[in-house]
Amino acid sequence: MFLTIIIFFLVLGLVVLVHEAGHFFVARVLGIKVEEFGFGFPPRLVGFYKNEEGKTKWVWGAKFPAEAAPHTVYSLNKIPIGGFVKIKGEDGGFEGDKDSFINKKPWQKAAVLTAGVLGNFLLCVILFSFGFYIGLPTALDDTQTQGLKEIKNSAIQVVSINANSPAETAGLKIGDAILALDDKEVQEVKAIQDYTAQKNNLIVNVKVKRGNVFLDLEVVPAVLESSVGKAVMGVGLVHTATISYGFFGAIWQGLTNTFSLISAICVAFFELIKNIFTTGQVSADLAGPVGILMMTGQVTQLGWIYVLQFIALLSINLGIINILPFPALDGGRIVFVIIEKIRGRGVDRKIENIIHTVGYVCLLVLIVMVTYRDVVRWGSQIIHKII
Repeated sequence: MFLTIIIFFLVLGLVVLVHEAGHFFVARVLGIKVEEFGFGFPPRLVGFYKNEEGKTKWVWGAKFPAEAAPHTVYSLNKIPIGGFVKIKGEDGGFEGDKDSFINKKPWQKAAVLTAGVLGNFLLCVILFSFGFYIGLPTALDDTQTQGLKEIKNSAIQVVSINANSPAETAGLKIGDAILALDDKEVQEVKAIQDYTAQKNNLIVNVKVKRGNVFLDLEVVPAVLESSVGKAVMGVGLVHTATISYGFFGAIWQGLTNTFSLISAICVAFFELIKNIFTTGQVSADLAGPVGILMMTGQVTQLGWIYVLQFIALLSINLGIINILPFPALDGGRIVFVIIEKIRGRGVDRKIENIIHTVGYVCLLVLIVMVTYRDVVRWGSQIIHKII
């Protein structure tokens, strides 16, 4: 559990830090002063900046105001998750200063606000490209066989398990690779489905590989409500393999997989938001910090290459969430920039700040709701791992 918590902080920290770095670099390019770039969240432990003579000055604790430094204060903070950027004039003020966010043109403001999202998408492209270059476990289809440099570790892998199914009862886990049924090797999903369909209420010895461990499990296929009269184990299976491409092929796969994920997640978010307003319920697929912690533990057990994929997925999710046109998020701030462009002047700063504050409170309430549901769902497993 301790290792999982460390990896959780590292994973979440990297995704958030890349997002903030996007804001930082674009702001600097556009001549906007970044008062502070912090690793972790305040309060500040220690920081440094360059004075007017170019010498390094150290600051200890949170008493020193970052806006007093002539250049960016780079700080290490007490809460070890992600980071933040404090941009001059982002929350108002400094109207007369050329290096203030509020004094910039609408397109420049939009560029800074969008940069964090683009940073998250770029991280996903880089991680996927690297993964496909060295070899990434993925589901196989005919379109992926072209341009392959290498294919290995072909397996039939469990990607989902139905609740209260024969597979769950037998102890099958997501990520298990099914090697044989009753000592007969299997290499196709259909072969497994056809075999279990004939074994209703009969014991089937399933040989699986879980990480580097080989296990023999006894599964009793049964007819479920969703199995259309056929005996099944109650698992979702996919033919996977570790595939790698050449340099340019890997980059292309990184780009196409990133855009495919963006599209799929956008559709999922649309359904999520629609369900919130039509049914008042939050989708079971939505996870908060506790849920992400538990998923981190699961992918860690599968191996570091799966952690890489998990980071890419989290990065895209963070980017898409932040671009939503909701107050307090980057997308909500971009809406006010668009209004400024249309009207020729910005919305009253006090009104905008109130709207963002209300949006922030709403987000906190949603996080609390999702976290409570995660605790109810995962609480027993957390306690078991701690004990």
